Amino acid sequence: MSLSNSQYNAIMRIYNQRQFQNKYEQDERIKEVYRRIPQIRQLEDAMSSQAVACARRLLDGDERARQRLKDQLEDLREQKAVLLSAYGYEPDYMEMRYHCAECQDTGYVDGKKCRCFKKEEITLLYAQSNIQEILGRENFSAFTFQYYDNREVIPQIGMTVADYMKQVYAWCREYVEGFASKGGNLIFTGSTGVGKTFLTNCIAKELIDRYQSVIYLSSNDLFDIFSKNKFHHDAEEDMQDMYQYILDCDLLIIDDLGTELNNSFVSSQLFYCINERLIRKKGTIISTNLSMDMLRDTYSDRISSRIISQYSIIPLYGGDIRTKKR
Repeated sequence: MSLSNSQYNAIMRIYNQRQFQNKYEQDERIKEVYRRIPQIRQLEDAMSSQAVACARRLLDGDERARQRLKDQLEDLREQKAVLLSAYGYEPDYMEMRYHCAECQDTGYVDGKKCRCFKKEEITLLYAQSNIQEILGRENFSAFTFQYYDNREVIPQIGMTVADYMKQVYAWCREYVEGFASKGGNLIFTGSTGVGKTFLTNCIAKELIDRYQSVIYLSSNDLFDIFSKNKFHHDAEEDMQDMYQYILDCDLLIIDDLGTELNNSFVSSQLFYCINERLIRKKGTIISTNLSMDMLRDTYSDRISSRIISQYSIIPLYGGDIRTKKR
């Protein structure tokens, strides 16, 4: 996904601030040198005077003026370097310094995004994901099958939970690999602690690292944002931006659907969110403790119909992994 205007502007503000800071720090270094070595200012004034005089001579037809200026400026630069060194300064101490020498803190090199800009993109996407810290712990690298039973065959799936989770793991990897071109929607169902949220976090980290925008919200937080956006006419601009971001981000994760206080407003907003993101071809992942039958009973037929027809339903089995880890 290309950055939204607000995301792009947020990154460019960082570069603008860097440029102002760079100029401020350079001015301070120059003031310091002028204070300690007044001769430096005199040398720079001489350079400027020589350049102006050369321009006049060139206009008068003196073709040798350019070479004479080059020689004079070289001599003055050498004098400046000697003075700086004598006072313990590097030759480039008075020059502009950049965070990124490649783009000189503009964010672009030859009209293309610099590597540092792409790093800022990822930093922003992580910050806006709402789960930046936890993704350092819950990701595919940290995923393990050791907490899933590999002895008892589950009748519903005809295999052990451990073998089944290896399939689920592979499906999640495939989802990530095909996301940029195909998108897609998933719903993880199952009891508390079977790994639903962990898997969504694994997917989230992989996609953010591939410059996809991801936002994680518990169902309670999601509907709180919808409520404030609809009923609070003085809602802050950030809240309105968040509402639009929920509809536009590449991947929306709705965690623990079914734990919120359900009413007609919640059902209508959930349908709107799911349907709108389908129309916009944006991916959504839902995790819930509810079975599909319970989901149908809790929400409207329209919602369950959209999920059944447009989502890959992945039930998870087993005991509470959090308890096993203690």
